[in-house]
Amino acid sequence: MNKRFTLIGAASLMTASLIAGFGGTGLASAQSSTPAATMAGTMAAAPAGALKLGLVTDVGHVDDRSFNQSSWEGLQAVGKALNLPTEYIETNNASDYAANINALLDKGDNVIVTVGFNLADATVQAAKSNPNTLFIGVDEFQSATLPNLAGIVFPEDQSGFLAGVLAARMSKSGKIAGVYGTDQVPAVVRFKEGYENGAKFANPNIVVQSTYYPGDISKAFTDPAWGATTAGQAIDQGADVVFAAGGGTGNGALQEVARRTTAAKPLYCIGVDTDQWLTLPDAHPCLISSAQKLIPPAIATLVSAAVAGKFPGGNFTGTVALAPFHDFSTVIPQTTQDELTKLAGELAAGTLTSKGTAGTPAAMMAGTMAASGATMAPTMMATMAATKSS
Repeated sequence: MNKRFTLIGAASLMTASLIAGFGGTGLASAQSSTPAATMAGTMAAAPAGALKLGLVTDVGHVDDRSFNQSSWEGLQAVGKALNLPTEYIETNNASDYAANINALLDKGDNVIVTVGFNLADATVQAAKSNPNTLFIGVDEFQSATLPNLAGIVFPEDQSGFLAGVLAARMSKSGKIAGVYGTDQVPAVVRFKEGYENGAKFANPNIVVQSTYYPGDISKAFTDPAWGATTAGQAIDQGADVVFAAGGGTGNGALQEVARRTTAAKPLYCIGVDTDQWLTLPDAHPCLISSAQKLIPPAIATLVSAAVAGKFPGGNFTGTVALAPFHDFSTVIPQTTQDELTKLAGELAAGTLTSKGTAGTPAAMMAGTMAASGATMAPTMMATMAATKSS
């Protein structure tokens, strides 16, 4: 039996069902929340007329089995649930970001999702020029609040931390590795730092080899050959667990680990963004889990808010999780699974940070915010629900 945990907040039941539908019932460590700034005077009304949903991918394909795909599947799911039309445009070159957004605007799309840190500037400019259109930017932190633009951000360091603990516990050689898209994207850096901190938390003597893509950012997530070569080099140097966070580049790393694992000398890999057990079957021989960002429910929450005429501008913090262990649930020691469950709960409560140090409990945070006059979003109040599946 697999024991799986998820955090269910005060968002809609539809959002909760989307979490379950996209494999989000692993070990969740952070609740969805909307900062106080977005709760006071920045709500945007729903666009006039029927809503039409559009999405612009980052460079790479919509079926990249990772970041783009997770975002598109999330938009499709909420579109189906609410009977709203959906469409997407794939970005082939970074110079096309603005043009692709404008193409959706020309088609009449009035809720547009843009996927990735690299689209942030183009999305802000489009939002300023089109105040009656709502924009959702995945992995796009908003330094200034626009009422018609919500940036979804995630505490990737938390799911990275859990992945690092898992990697350190599963390593026999005392050496693990991380293969990353680029250090120019803050989310990737957070994954890396969380992974390293989690590994050191579990085993202070662990050796962690981390490698960022060395080339242009426009190719950092679309070079599986480099990912495979880099993972292979790490294995040759003794690493027996590899975490890959880099879209198609990371997929190449996972597939290389899967190719080289044997019964006599097992190697393990950890995916990213979505539950890659469901999207990358080629990695099954080594894939023990994935450090997830639950993008679909975050998109669902914001689209639902748009429908209700209560779209929150500013930053929206989504949920992260460690994906289920699937076929490796009998390979990963129960003590490790219990430890991860405990740590996920502590991260969610705020009593543990992704640096492995004591944090501020959520109840104390709520009191501090109230004393300062800030408002905590309702979805910060969450409960742990445990389910079992065979």
